Order: sequence, then C-alpha cells, then structure tokens
Amino acid sequence: MAHYKLLLPAMGESVDEATVTQWLKNEGDFIELDEAVVEIATDKVDSEVPSEFSGTLLKKLVDENQIVQVGGAIAIIETNDEIPNYEEVEVENNEVVDEQIDPQNFLEEKAREILEPATPSIKTSAENPYFSPLVKSIAKEEGIAEQELLQIIGTGKNGRVTKKDMLGYLKTRKKEAVSHPVSVNPQAKNVSFDSEKYTITEMSRMEQLIADHMHKSLQTSAHVQSFIEVDVTELWDWREKIKQSFLEREGEKITFTPIFMMITAQLLRDFPLLNSSLEGSKIIQKKNINLGMATALSDGNLIVPVVKKADRLSLLGFTKTVNELAKSAREGRLQPDDVQGGTYTVTNVGMFDSLMGTPIINQPQVGILALGAIRKVPAVIETDKGDLIGIRRKMILSHSYDHRIINGAMGGLFIKNMKERIENWDITQQV
Repeated sequence: MAHYKLLLPAMGESVDEATVTQWLKNEGDFIELDEAVVEIATDKVDSEVPSEFSGTLLKKLVDENQIVQVGGAIAIIETNDEIPNYEEVEVENNEVVDEQIDPQNFLEEKAREILEPATPSIKTSAENPYFSPLVKSIAKEEGIAEQELLQIIGTGKNGRVTKKDMLGYLKTRKKEAVSHPVSVNPQAKNVSFDSEKYTITEMSRMEQLIADHMHKSLQTSAHVQSFIEVDVTELWDWREKIKQSFLEREGEKITFTPIFMMITAQLLRDFPLLNSSLEGSKIIQKKNINLGMATALSDGNLIVPVVKKADRLSLLGFTKTVNELAKSAREGRLQPDDVQGGTYTVTNVGMFDSLMGTPIINQPQVGILALGAIRKVPAVIETDKGDLIGIRRKMILSHSYDHRIINGAMGGLFIKNMKERIENWDITQQV
C-alpha cells in the first residue's frame, strides 16, 4: 500500500494556476483509473482533474475555491498500483501533524476571534449567493461592486455565477459604458480624467495575461516577416464544386482554414527547424507537428487550440478536428490538453477582411503564419498567345519567424513552397 500526491496538471501556455471549484469525491471514496476527482477553473478553460491511478482518496490538501499553482499537490491517494515517477507520501492514521502551537499566540488568537469575529462563510442560496474567488477576482479587477454583482444571473450549479457569466456580463457592460460614460477614480495613478471626454475600463485578467504573453514574445524573439501573394482561383473553384456534397456526406462544412493548415503541417516536415524552440543556446526540434489555430472567442479574446500530430491527418480528418476545436472554443468546452503542446501556429486574419498581418510569435515557438483575406483582383495572366488581364482570386500569406535561428532564406522559402502547393492544387482529388 502506497500514498501518492495528485498534482494539478499543466494547462497550456501562460496558465500557471487554477481555482478548485468543486470536489467530485470525498475522503474515503474509491477512485477508478482516469476518474475525475475535482473540478477546476482557469482564465481559459474549466476542466476536471482525473486520477492517473486507482485507489482511495485519503486526504484533500486544498479546499474548494482555493487557488493552486500548476504542479501543486491537491490530494493524497492511497493505492495498490505500482506507479513509477510519483512521489510517495508518508501519512500516519490519515492525520496531518500540526505544527507546534505556542500557548501565548494561541490565547491571543482566541481572544481576537472573540473580540473580532470572523466573517461567517456564505452559503449558496438565492437569498445569499456564493461567489468563488475567481469571480470575486474578476469583479475586483473590473470595478464591479457587490450590489452590481448580485444582479448578475448565474448559470452554474445552484445558480452560481461562473466565469462565463462574468465575461458575458462584462461584454454588455462595456457596450453600455461607451454610451453612458462613468466617472473615474482620480486617485488611480494620481491622474484625473474628464468623464465627459474619456471612458476608462480595467483590463480583464485574461486580457492582462494575453498582453503579458505578447509583450514577452516581442522581448524574447527577433521578429522578421516575409510576405507572398498566392493565386487561389483553382483551389476556390474546387472547393465550390465539392462543398455541398461534402456537407451532405460528412455533416461538416469544409472551409479553407483546414486546407491551408494541412499544407502547413506537411511543409513543416520539410522545414523541421520551424517546428522547434530555442532554450538558451539549445535548439530543440520537436518530433511531433502540433499545429495551433488562433481562434476568436465571443468576448473578443483569442485562444489557440492545438491539432496534435497534424502532419498525419487527411483533409477529412483535419476538417473535422478544426471544426470541433473551433466549436469547443466558442462554447467554452476546451480541455487543458486542447490548448497545450503547440509547435507552430496558424492565424486567419482574413476572417476580419484583413489583407495581411504581422502576427506575434506564440512562445516558445519560432514561427507563425497569417492567412489574409481572399479577394477578387485584376491580374496579368500569361498565355502562349501573350499576356492577358483577367479576374483572379488572390490572398497574401504573412510569415513571422524568429530571426535568431530562422534566416530570411528559410522564412521566405517556406511560404514560397506553400504558394506552389496551393497554386498546383489537384482539382481532381476527392475528399
């Protein structure tokens, strides 16, 4: 019989902590392999932590609504399994040994409790709602007073206000703030603002994390961009021809995003240095090609779910995977594993009608590709009888790469090869 610590798993780039929202097992309960033990919430996803071995939940090490760092212990499990690489914990009679108590301090603490009673814990009810530390943290950062917080309708268990409820409310609140400017605290940074001229809002926690991640990337990598124009007329016509039959057969829409991502994944096999990271003076080339896809959320923020082992997928597999990840992102159903392990990223700036962009590298990766809008343009068409002017569908690919290890030749050749593959698309192929 052995005792092991259940640790909070890694949950993607820039996520270093989570809030325990609900225990699904009680002390003394038996847990099957891969059975969920506790629910957690982060700024990106809500998820469950499963047990990696079967056994009995011996001791909870954290309470509900407590914040835990990634890699921190959250429970002790007693098991008969032989699990390698786990830290064994000594537990005596299922009791935690208390620290030595100083009698004087103990009396002072008891006196303080009598003279200054602690605020009683809040029970969840319609009359006296409960707000998790994560919700309170968001409310504090956004300047939401308690009376305003009480007006938010919760969709969680027992009517609890969730992170999703808060983000939805803030989106509506910010729109109202534009048409009804509010007064600003003049003590903030000792600067006063005229409420008639300015509307000031605090960044949400997720916005702050994204801002820090982007700023860190610019400080870390030597960003260089290469651009190339691609004629996608043949590919456009092919997709128009097969999209209806594909939808009827597979129940899925086929868009250009999975097509371009599939080509990107295949090309990364020919340019393995772009599928790497740089740690100090060591270049670490990744054996698996895990392609991140920047996805816009309903609140305007971005998240990057990852297509694992992308170079092994067919176009059908790519389409289904991309559609499912995008849907899960919009509905807030992404799991921690869905947003970690990316080795290269593709972002579609064309969905906002942008001709091109200069995306910031998603650390610790060394490259990111931006897909511009596809548009009709007049173009010179070369024929055996001379050049003609015709209407073609074209787009611009923007490639940002880390010039510390990726030189201009490689960065440019990568998208030149992609241009050739797109323009020579086999229009006779079936999906």
